[in-house]
Amino acid sequence: MKRMTFKILFVAKQSRSTKTGEIPVLLRVTVNGQRCETSIALRVKPEKWNAVAERVIGDSREDQELNFRLDTIRMRIMQIYREMEFDNVEINAKKIIDQYLGRNEKPAIMLLDVFREHNERCHKLAGKDMAPATVERYETSLKHTANFMQFSYGKEDIPITDVNHKFIKDYEFYLKTERNCSHNSATKYLKNFKKIIRIALANEYITKDPFVNIRFTLDEVERDFLEDSEIQRIIDKPITIERLANVRDVFVFQCFTGLSYSDVKGLKQEHIATDNNGKLWIRKKRQKTNNMCNIPLLDVSQQILERYKTHPECIRKGILLPVPCNQKLNAYLKELADICGIEKQISSHTGRHSYATSVCLANGVSIENVAKMLGHSDTKMTRHYAKVLDKSIMRDMEQVNGKFSIG
Repeated sequence: MKRMTFKILFVAKQSRSTKTGEIPVLLRVTVNGQRCETSIALRVKPEKWNAVAERVIGDSREDQELNFRLDTIRMRIMQIYREMEFDNVEINAKKIIDQYLGRNEKPAIMLLDVFREHNERCHKLAGKDMAPATVERYETSLKHTANFMQFSYGKEDIPITDVNHKFIKDYEFYLKTERNCSHNSATKYLKNFKKIIRIALANEYITKDPFVNIRFTLDEVERDFLEDSEIQRIIDKPITIERLANVRDVFVFQCFTGLSYSDVKGLKQEHIATDNNGKLWIRKKRQKTNNMCNIPLLDVSQQILERYKTHPECIRKGILLPVPCNQKLNAYLKELADICGIEKQISSHTGRHSYATSVCLANGVSIENVAKMLGHSDTKMTRHYAKVLDKSIMRDMEQVNGKFSIG
C-alpha cells in the first residue's frame, strides 16, 4: 500500500501587509503533494515571525496567545486527519480544510437558489394569481442581484446567511449609482428582494432579518398627461409612416379608454360587450390587479378598433390592436411627440393618465366612476390622477364671475 504524505504548515504572507504593518498567517495543508490554503484570521509583525519554527518570537502575553492558537489549530488538523484515516475515507487537503472550516457540516443555502425557486413558482402563476409584468420584474430583480454580487464581491452567489444590513445598504447604493436607478425604482427592487428574505426567514434558512430598521418610502412623482388640445393635435397629425400611425392609434385608444399597456396589448373580442341599449363596453379584468374594468367605448375608440379589424397581425394573434413591445412603443411615442410638437415626456402610461385627467375628471366625470373604469378598488388610488386643470378652474370661476357686477 502506498504511503500517504501529510504536512501542516503555517505561512506568513509578506506581500499582504496591512496599514499597521502586520502580515496574515495562512494555514497550508499538503496531502500527497496537493496543497490547500486558508486564512486563520491571525496577523503578526514581520520581524517577530520565525518561518522555520512557524511561530512568533517573543515572550509577551500576546505572543504566547498567538503561539497557543497555532498549536491548537495544528492539533485540530491532526485530529481531522486521523479521523479520516480511521473512517477509511478518501483524504485530500481540500477535504481537511473544509472540515476544519465547518463546510462539510451542512450544505449552505445559496441566495440566488432561493431567488430562482421563487421566480419559477411565479412563472407557473403568471396569468393566474400573478400578472406577467410582475413576474418579469422579479426576473429583472434577480439579474440586478446577481450583477451586484459579481460587482461587489466577485462571486456568482453567496450563502443567504451572509446577507446582512450592510449588504442591503450596499445593494441600494449599487442600484442608484452603477445601475442609475431612480429612488423609486431602487426601492421597488429592494421590496422584491425583501420578499426573498421573508421566504428565507419563514423556512428558517436565516434567523435574523437584515431589513430590520430599514423603511421604504417612495418619492411623489408628477407624471405628465396631455391636455385635450394636445390629444387632438396627435389625432389630426397626418402620418404616412405605418409604424408611427399604428402607435398613434394605440396611444389615442389608451387616451380614450384608460387601459394600461398590458391590458391594451391583451385586448380581445371577448372583452367587448353590448349592453341592453346597444352601447359597446370594454369589460376586462386588469392584469395587474385582477380588478374588473367597465369602460364605455367612445366613438373615437370604436373607429380605431374598426380600422384594425382586417389587420394581419390582429387576425393572426386574435387581438384587437397591433401593439408592439413596451420598449418600442415608448420609443416610438417620443418620436410621435416630436413630430407633433409636444414637449412633454410621453409614454404608454401617459395615455392612462390623460384619460383619467383630461378626458374624464376635467369634463365632470365623478371620481367614483373614473375609479370603476380604471379598475381601481377604491378612489384613494384614483385621486393620484385628480390633477387640477386650468380649464377646470376657469369653468368653476366663470360661475362665480356671473354673480357679480359693477354698477
